[in-house]
Amino acid sequence: MQILNILILILTLLPIKLFTEGSGEHDALGRKLFELKCAYCHGEKGDGMGLAQGFIDPQPTDLTSGVYKIRTTETGSIPTDSDISRTITKGIHGSAMPAWAPFITGDSLGAIVDYVKSLSSRFKEETTQKIIVGRAIASSERSISNGRKIYNELECYDCHGEDGTSKGDDVFELEDDMEREIKAANLTEPWTFKGGSASKDIYIRLVTGMNGTPMPSYDETVSERQLWDLANYVVALARKPVWEMSADELSVFYSALEGEAIADPIERGKYLVETLGCVHCHTPFDKNEMMMKEFEMAGGALFSIGPWGDIVTRNLTSDKETGLGNATDEQIKEAITRGIKINGERMLPFPMGWPAYAGLSDYDLNALIDYLRSIPPIYNKIPDVKKKNPIAYLWAKFDMLILKNPMLFGEPPGNSGDPNKPADM
Repeated sequence: MQILNILILILTLLPIKLFTEGSGEHDALGRKLFELKCAYCHGEKGDGMGLAQGFIDPQPTDLTSGVYKIRTTETGSIPTDSDISRTITKGIHGSAMPAWAPFITGDSLGAIVDYVKSLSSRFKEETTQKIIVGRAIASSERSISNGRKIYNELECYDCHGEDGTSKGDDVFELEDDMEREIKAANLTEPWTFKGGSASKDIYIRLVTGMNGTPMPSYDETVSERQLWDLANYVVALARKPVWEMSADELSVFYSALEGEAIADPIERGKYLVETLGCVHCHTPFDKNEMMMKEFEMAGGALFSIGPWGDIVTRNLTSDKETGLGNATDEQIKEAITRGIKINGERMLPFPMGWPAYAGLSDYDLNALIDYLRSIPPIYNKIPDVKKKNPIAYLWAKFDMLILKNPMLFGEPPGNSGDPNKPADM
């Protein structure tokens, strides 16, 4: 009977052991989940070169590097399994990384964590160096006051601004280790903090730093107590979110925002360009699906839109020959809000979404134009729309409407503008 019980125990545990220690099924599950849930942004190889990477800000992490911003380990160290699991299940606020908690749990979560680790050799060569979080210092007027002094001593305002809003003429322009433009967190909006907004979460960020970004570790710069005071000060900077404001408070809040916009129209125009997605359509992508920075806003992205033919996005820089340099403000407004090209022709309501921009206020339109005119000129001659002949047009409509084949609606690699620029740059 004792031998039988032992055999039953072995048979019961054997499938679990085989599955959880790198079995073929476990690896295959992790790979499959990654392909279904992660590859669109992070790429099939995990290198951050997914199809969506050019449309995401901040851009996806290169998982092959083993460099992670949100960790509970020392600066420069790889994350723990729990760190990776937390990012997957809870997502990252202020980014396109969603919370997968309702959909990836149990064995599936373990499998995808192991697969993500397999993408970088660092997890085989290094061990995690977890930080020790001591006892928290309770928030108080004294702690917050001390934290304000530490904020100034460490010159946090260089990136986050004097008031924590990351605004101001003296705020640094930042890039990550891959030379991509990034923005420092607005400390008055804690709901956007990528690693959490509690004082403990902020303390951990101050200790670990955010690998791959200019945010350093202050673990050896100031004392533990001073870091807790600084964390309490950051918490105290939080403003009231709009969903908790009264009607009067909302009126005051949006009036202040309008005042800021009026004071700096070019910055307002830049904000509009970024939020409306202008950069992503008016900049071509190279063969590695990376945005071609040398042609940013200079057009050249090809859209093939079925029966309507192929179009190439326009050059929006201030170049006088191939861009907007010689266009009047009124011509640019007509193009943005009514779909009337500078040459007088009409646009389709897609892919340029001018019907959605028809409601922009006069001030926002003027700010948008001010920003476009501030963009340095880039020569990039854009070809005219390639219209289909009647037979091809009818066949394309039949193919789309009757055969139900989806039309290609995207940007193939390469610049499709200046014919002197090869498409496989």
